[in-house]
Amino acid sequence: MTMTTAPLAAVFPIDDTVNAWVAHGRFTIPPTASGPLDGLRFAVKDIFDVAGYPTGAGNPAWLAGNPVPASSAPLVDTLLAAGATLVGKVLTDEIAYSINGDNVHYGTPLNVRAPGRVPGGSSSGSAAAVAARLCDFALASDTGGSTRVPASYCGLWGLRTTHGLLPREGMVPLHPSFDTATWLAHDPETFARVAAVLLPPSPHRFRRVLYPEAVCGLADPAFAAPLARVLAIATRLLEAAPALLTLPRGDETLDDWRQAYATAGGHEAWQTHGAWITASQPVFSPAIAARWQGAAGIGDDAARAAWARVHEIRAHVRGLFGDDAVAVIPSAAGVAPALDASGSAVDALRMRTLQITCIAGIGGLCQVSIPFAGDDGLPLGISLVGPAGSDAALVKLAIQVAAAL
Repeated sequence: MTMTTAPLAAVFPIDDTVNAWVAHGRFTIPPTASGPLDGLRFAVKDIFDVAGYPTGAGNPAWLAGNPVPASSAPLVDTLLAAGATLVGKVLTDEIAYSINGDNVHYGTPLNVRAPGRVPGGSSSGSAAAVAARLCDFALASDTGGSTRVPASYCGLWGLRTTHGLLPREGMVPLHPSFDTATWLAHDPETFARVAAVLLPPSPHRFRRVLYPEAVCGLADPAFAAPLARVLAIATRLLEAAPALLTLPRGDETLDDWRQAYATAGGHEAWQTHGAWITASQPVFSPAIAARWQGAAGIGDDAARAAWARVHEIRAHVRGLFGDDAVAVIPSAAGVAPALDASGSAVDALRMRTLQITCIAGIGGLCQVSIPFAGDDGLPLGISLVGPAGSDAALVKLAIQVAAAL
């Protein structure tokens, strides 16, 4: 297994082949000041507002039914003020309710790291554009894995931020209690430069390394070797013996945790968007339509029970991490599925992946995905998960781990 930080020149496509940009999504907004991001170009996932440009959220009905924003999301303004140049808006899975990376209305962005395979979603255009070097980094989001999964599928650096750490104003919500603003980058240097601008300082000092065997066991065999390498390097750097971690407790399963997340989040998503869906009758892909149909059928009693479980799990997970532990886990359960993979195969992988990604989601924790390439050349990601608020320290550790590979 080898770590990767850049796509092969042989697979560089021209811009319009990548299909990352939204319609009329190519534009340039120069920086508003000089700063630490001078010379860097970034794209914006089409759930973030950019003043004067429509926000489509991956669905034509949303695009048609919402006014063009008069102001940009605060994160966009922050990046422009730090010296970065905005070069356009990129595709997303519909209302960010998918981790696969396809879009029935606008097509599937090209994964240049794994041609013939999906890029992962919902930050599909962000990942595709960064992987193809059409920009240096891209704003994205992560609710159930929407940054961690495309980072893994496309061989990129990605961070799920601590819930609530970065502002989400001017960002289309999905599950507000789990939504996070994030970014993807194609190399550790760019990743670190953006982190220095967006993340507050972290006082955390990691002293413990956790290895949750059940979580790692959900991933395909290709993840075993890089997991072992990251675990070994992290323990050496922190001078801490790895602690095997039993997750979950008792007779619970990780799928029980996933279901609690899906039920609580689905109910919240319907409270957020149900009135619009009922009034506008938007057309969704079959898979996403089924998720909205399921969300609509979650009753208040079921939601209350799910939220009670979520709060219990969150307290348990945060107690395990304390303020000084980092865990090593896979970023996804498998490599990117083929474009023509069956729906049942895609859904089976999705269920396994969500059992992995729901841990940081429920816990409100931060998670960095480090890019690797397997023996077959396909990208995959290995993650470090840290306590809430340790984002800056976790990014620093992840880059140190990668440098020691």
